[in-house]
Amino acid sequence: MNAAAVANHISDWLYSYNQSANTKGFVIGVSGGIDSAVTSTLAAKTGLPVLCLEMPIHQSIDQVSRAMDHIEWLKLNHDNVHMESIDLTQNFDAFIKAMPPTSLATRDMALVNARARLRMTTLYYFAALNNMLVAGTGNKIEDFGIGFFTKYGDGGVDLSPIADLKKTEVYSLGKELGIIESIMKAPPTDGLWGDDRTDEDQIGASYAELEWAMEFDGSNDAISERQKEVLAIYNKLHNANKHKMVAIPVCKIPKELK
Repeated sequence: MNAAAVANHISDWLYSYNQSANTKGFVIGVSGGIDSAVTSTLAAKTGLPVLCLEMPIHQSIDQVSRAMDHIEWLKLNHDNVHMESIDLTQNFDAFIKAMPPTSLATRDMALVNARARLRMTTLYYFAALNNMLVAGTGNKIEDFGIGFFTKYGDGGVDLSPIADLKKTEVYSLGKELGIIESIMKAPPTDGLWGDDRTDEDQIGASYAELEWAMEFDGSNDAISERQKEVLAIYNKLHNANKHKMVAIPVCKIPKELK
């Protein structure tokens, strides 16, 4: 991949989309991970106003530090970048308190998704205030492979600059753009659980393995046991999360019933 050419292509695309939408720039949630770091840097390269939001919810200190360090680096290199730090921990805790108590095993996942949706609401609040577009940070594996995102959470965006790039390609862009070393080396995590679990801990496979599975088109007889395991993980998640990756079903009413 020609990382420099791809970076310029995405930045040009972002600029053109902004002009056609008649908006003033971009709002981006910065988490301390590679995807949001690359996305915010590509947006900054457009020269248009970029608002980076850092939105901790019971976040680990390492994640917050990486996010803040990246935003400071971005501001030093681009005078069109601004930031807001909005601690949503109390809002999240108030939401939990307002919900009826339950012992259901699905509660943890419901609260994880609620975190992502609270951040989405915050992003769109600032987007509306400033007539900006919310730029998504999902990559190809997350958005179209295994559906590793929250519907109407981090999946609720106006445009997706890096969604046609695999995770390894995002890292190549990160190197080209000079993303800070702490982010380049940090294990990918969605940061939604309030602990140090990584994406690989949750998924059971690395992004490199998932990229292989997404492109695999051969016989299962010719692959290793680990590759078979990865294929099973990929297919299970792809099928389970397909509802996130297709248009919302609409019940079509026959003309004779109208």
